[in-house]
Amino acid sequence: MAQATKLQKSSRQLNRFHYSVDRAIERPFNWKQMVRLLEYLKPYSKTYLPGAFIAMLVSTAVRLAVPILIGKVAIEVAITNQDITLLTYLVFGIGVLYLLSYIGNVYRIKWVNILGQNVIYDLRQHLFTHVQHLSHRFFDKRSAGSILVRIMNDINSLQELFTNGIINLLMDAVMLIGILVILFVLSPELAAAIMIILPIMFFLSTKLRRNIRRSWQEVRIQQSRMNSHLNEGLQGMRITQSFSQEKENAEFFNGLNQGYFESIRTASKKSAMFRPLVEMCNAFGTIILVAYGAYLILNGNMEIGTFVTFALIIGMFWEPISRLGQMYNQLLMAMASSERIFEYLDEQPNVKEQEKAYKLTDMKGNITFDKVEFSYNQDRIALHEISLEMKQGQTVALVGHTGSGKSTIANLISRFYDPTKGTVRIDGHDLREVQLASLREQISVVLQDTFIFSGTIMENIRFGRPDASDEEVMEAAKVVGADDFIQRLADGYLTEVEERGNILSAGERQLLSFARALLADPRILILDEATASIDTETEVKIQEALGRLLKGRTAIIIAHRLSTIREADKIFVLEQGKILESGSHDELMAKHGEYYGLVKSQFQMLDAI
Repeated sequence: MAQATKLQKSSRQLNRFHYSVDRAIERPFNWKQMVRLLEYLKPYSKTYLPGAFIAMLVSTAVRLAVPILIGKVAIEVAITNQDITLLTYLVFGIGVLYLLSYIGNVYRIKWVNILGQNVIYDLRQHLFTHVQHLSHRFFDKRSAGSILVRIMNDINSLQELFTNGIINLLMDAVMLIGILVILFVLSPELAAAIMIILPIMFFLSTKLRRNIRRSWQEVRIQQSRMNSHLNEGLQGMRITQSFSQEKENAEFFNGLNQGYFESIRTASKKSAMFRPLVEMCNAFGTIILVAYGAYLILNGNMEIGTFVTFALIIGMFWEPISRLGQMYNQLLMAMASSERIFEYLDEQPNVKEQEKAYKLTDMKGNITFDKVEFSYNQDRIALHEISLEMKQGQTVALVGHTGSGKSTIANLISRFYDPTKGTVRIDGHDLREVQLASLREQISVVLQDTFIFSGTIMENIRFGRPDASDEEVMEAAKVVGADDFIQRLADGYLTEVEERGNILSAGERQLLSFARALLADPRILILDEATASIDTETEVKIQEALGRLLKGRTAIIIAHRLSTIREADKIFVLEQGKILESGSHDELMAKHGEYYGLVKSQFQMLDAI
């Protein structure tokens, strides 16, 4: 029994993430993608980037010059010849060089940090702006938590790359090139002997590359799942507590947390293997340096000063190699995140605006569906060759059972989706040929589950028309009957409400959404179960207000509560994506058809109550 319960719980957990599209992106390391990432540096290529690069060159040149001055000048010339004056100048000169290096490093760090923060800002702004313009299908397939991870966590993981990584990479590359040149100039044979180690290290590190990259991708996936559950769990906390599911929810989160813990531990363990590899190569290089260097000195093929310079330089050689190893791990982490970021940036809206799309002005509100077919996926057709007409200023009601296609029709009018077949027209204009903004700014939608943003009551109503005056906002609230409850709040219209408006009742939130929609002064108003959360007394007030406000506008009302649509000019009855009948309330009641049956069953249910 316990085993069966465990299996059921496991199955539920899998189903909860069945919708998730987060997955490992199986592609080889793509340098073109890295170049694409570096393109975000372009706006700063004439300001912070050149300054940081010059500062880096100064500090690198000082570091390379000091060992040469110590070995070739101080030891071989000043000390050998007991030239105190030269030695004094040399000490003073090295001090000046180190001061110059310090100044260079200060400005390098300052400019690189400013550069990195600007790039991260630009990238996050670009991603968020792009996601805002994606179609509803994109959000149908993804949880809010997984999108949040891409915009916040994945971009944050690139911060170290841009603030330090790129300039450090250039600095270490310049340092390595300079060191190699100096080593081969000082002693080609000793330099060649030590370089034997590099191909071995390169071969071993290459073997680790794919595993490390795949591990960091898994970290991002586990993090995305955990954030998705957190977002879901916090929003559904009242449901969790109502059904006393805190323990099961905590166990499920523990599983996700454990998965994230194991993934980051595995990735860190693999990444940590690189530094010991470099240190081992350093040890072998030191052995070769001492053994072969001593041999060359004893045979008169190398001066002591040259050996000291060589030893100081070779000691600097392994440091950038080690940093490049760490940088490579950082690069793999950045690549794993950038792949996930660019996956979203490469996502194209299903609803695309044509290049020659024109602005829809002076909308009247005549809506026509011409043999429209639509499906959310290939398995289920939501609309079957629907043809209907809604005339300017009419109030049209869509009724039918859940899944009959009512909300789909509303979504097509706002062009949140495009029809699979057929055409949707407003005032004779094919919606695929007009600019989206010009269409949607003349349509207001009020949903059953209205969304209230963090901010004041005034700001929430004004969301429908940002340039509206305070007086216009208050007037809209009065018209829909929201002014009474707003005035009773502690700060009236300046009362702060948190996300989703938890301090307000469902009916009060709905009244605010009505005020928001009506303030926008739309030509078409869509009410999708908009009165479902409102009590009967409030509904009467809204019906009175709508009677005045809908005059001259085309209104589409979707309602299960059929008493709210009796005064509609035309009613369309839908079933499984097809129109069964249409007409006014009286006409449909006289037919004794599907609509008559729906009304009769609702009144019987009310009588039973």
